Amino acid sequence: MNRGKLYICPTPIGNLEDITIKALRIMKEVDLIAAEDTRHTIKLLNHYEIDKPLTSYHEHNKHKKGEILIQQMREGKNIALVSDAGMPGISDPGADIIKLCIEEDIEFEVLPGATASILALVASGFDTSKFAFEGFLHREKKKRKERLTEIKHEDRTLIFYEAPHRLTGALNDMLEILGNRRVVICRELTKRYEEFVRGTIKDLILHFQENPPKGEIVIVCHGVTKEEVEEARAQALEDINKITIKDHIYNIMKTGVSKKEAIKEVAKIRGISKREVYQESIDI
Repeated sequence: MNRGKLYICPTPIGNLEDITIKALRIMKEVDLIAAEDTRHTIKLLNHYEIDKPLTSYHEHNKHKKGEILIQQMREGKNIALVSDAGMPGISDPGADIIKLCIEEDIEFEVLPGATASILALVASGFDTSKFAFEGFLHREKKKRKERLTEIKHEDRTLIFYEAPHRLTGALNDMLEILGNRRVVICRELTKRYEEFVRGTIKDLILHFQENPPKGEIVIVCHGVTKEEVEEARAQALEDINKITIKDHIYNIMKTGVSKKEAIKEVAKIRGISKREVYQESIDI
């Protein structure tokens, strides 16, 4: 028996016309359509008069349903995988079933189509030659700030997805960690009330405090500039020079580093000789 195939079909992110002819043809030809939310997908199918069986495949049933879908493809069924909007596999469980297909040697094909992150990037006017897609920032403030700290020196354009009720919280954390960068908030892409709000993070915090956001949101954030990196380094060195060399050695040793390694690190950070640092460490 010939095995079936999985088709990864991008769907419109807002406007129902934003779907490819190929995606429509595939959905008409397959045996089954696996959807993130069948209630949402049925509207798309009805609009294009596609009459195919629907089954749910989402974050909460992906393990059990993924195995069922793989078995159906082993038996010869062709399946189209769709998300509520955009490319399956981006910030949704589509990535998991693709991994299963690779493990089980099931053929799959990814169709081109609408992706909110790329649309927002191009519309931002920021550098598109290099960028980093971060998906959704963590809901917990502590973990969100930890991630922002990890990427604060990233010089690529940064792209985030965010829920409207968490937008101002995320922007406040970005201001604290990343500084007052230039950002573009892209809202309701391709829909009737599509909106691009541009400015600094401070500007946009004030804007959305007065105008609570609605709908799907993409944040595009300018990467750190060379000037900002040099300024941050100068500030860090200035802060370090406010404490004595001996205290600096102590602080590094408190992290579990040996005295010898701490001397090396202090010398490197301060741009002075190890001998000079050693002299300050004799009575430690």
